[in-house]
Amino acid sequence: MDDLEAVLSRVRERVLPEPEERERLRAAATALTDRTHEAIADLPVGADVVQVGSTARGTWVAGDRDIDLFVRFDADLDRAELEEYGLAVGHAVLPDGHEEYAEHPYVKGNYEGFDVDLVPCHDVETAGDLVSAVDRTPFHDAYLSARLDDDLAADVVLAKAFLKGIGAYGSDLRTEGFSGYLTELLVLELGGFVPLVESARSWHPPVEFDPEGHAERTFEDPLVVVDPTDPTRNVAAVLSATNLARFQHYARELLAAPSEALFEPDEPEPLDPEEVRAHLDRRGTTPVAVVFDAPDVVDDQLWPQLRRSLDGIVGGLNDHGFDVLRARAMTDAAGTRNGGEGSDADGGSGDREVPERAAAVESTRAALDAELEVTERPAVARHDGPPVAVRKHAANFYESYVDDVDPDTYGPFIDGDRYVVEREREFVTVRGYLESDAAGDVALGAQVEPAFADRDVLVGEAVATLAPAFGRPLRGFYEPRP
Repeated sequence: MDDLEAVLSRVRERVLPEPEERERLRAAATALTDRTHEAIADLPVGADVVQVGSTARGTWVAGDRDIDLFVRFDADLDRAELEEYGLAVGHAVLPDGHEEYAEHPYVKGNYEGFDVDLVPCHDVETAGDLVSAVDRTPFHDAYLSARLDDDLAADVVLAKAFLKGIGAYGSDLRTEGFSGYLTELLVLELGGFVPLVESARSWHPPVEFDPEGHAERTFEDPLVVVDPTDPTRNVAAVLSATNLARFQHYARELLAAPSEALFEPDEPEPLDPEEVRAHLDRRGTTPVAVVFDAPDVVDDQLWPQLRRSLDGIVGGLNDHGFDVLRARAMTDAAGTRNGGEGSDADGGSGDREVPERAAAVESTRAALDAELEVTERPAVARHDGPPVAVRKHAANFYESYVDDVDPDTYGPFIDGDRYVVEREREFVTVRGYLESDAAGDVALGAQVEPAFADRDVLVGEAVATLAPAFGRPLRGFYEPRP
């Protein structure tokens, strides 16, 4: 424990904001709040403004430059008026800002080096009365602000730095990691960062925490943290089983061999084509990639569709006998578009339910990459029927094929105790399958499907030509780590 505390002490010095940084942020937030009050005064409806998120609670990692202001309008204000007045305030406060869209539009801009989001919401009585998802954010802020003291706030910063360091921070749908709000609730629930990692190393999912003991439904996620402001919601719903396991792995590593490196994000260098070829030579497998234009949507729409498409292609490859060893979806974007994997996620402020920090699309190409154990199959495929002794089903199988006049069908015949037929295989090579219409008939993302029709299929060493654009995800694929 002495070694761990020594490491944590040094990490605190690096990740906790200095007084000067806190003062600069406080002054900027105060000036922006004053501007917002002035803009609100010109509206024909009443509203107020509240600063939310980690910079409001003192739980941000040094260097993060986000200020989040929510303008609360009366709960009875209709959606169109909320958008109109909210944008009017946003543009008045941030005249050089631009509009972005989550569940409804808001204004994003920069003020004295700080990234500012000015988001309209409804001033509802409880989080259960929300009109849009952003309406519950002020309740999250109030709940945590009332319960986090200085020591717990510092431990929250440690937890966020740790999750960033291991690549498990950010609840955008590309990362599927821990949101800021989830991180703060876990530190609060377990009583600090060290108690959290000590607890996590022994978790056996599913794991559930219900801070207020008020859950109104059951959840099937690997980690459940019932929202203390909304008994119907799991704050950890976006967290993937992979990132939960990653957190457990590194929690054990930190406790067994404390290291500052675990708190420092390690951005891998891209693989170059020669390095890709070296991996292929060593592994003796055959890679394939289906490459197409990425749909013109933000990450939180793109990545669920890419994963659905990958599942469909992997299923099709396996169904046709091209055994998939491993697969992943990739884009050529250098980073993510919802604030980055290290963002103070749920969209930047750490506690939002929609991706407010979704920026312009950066990806131009996407790839579904798979590594195969088999790339060519025999001309015929075996189909086993039921045992002859199972009279009804066996008879049905036999009768289905006995009058088959296809010269490429063998049987039915008896092999062992059951009927068997051998039929011509639809696709002998993986290229033949991936270039066929059948590959497009699998379950693809709705916006991926039209782009998939104009796809390039790469097989074998040709995949190495992707390295200039996809070098980082290729390194993650061929040099995986926990």
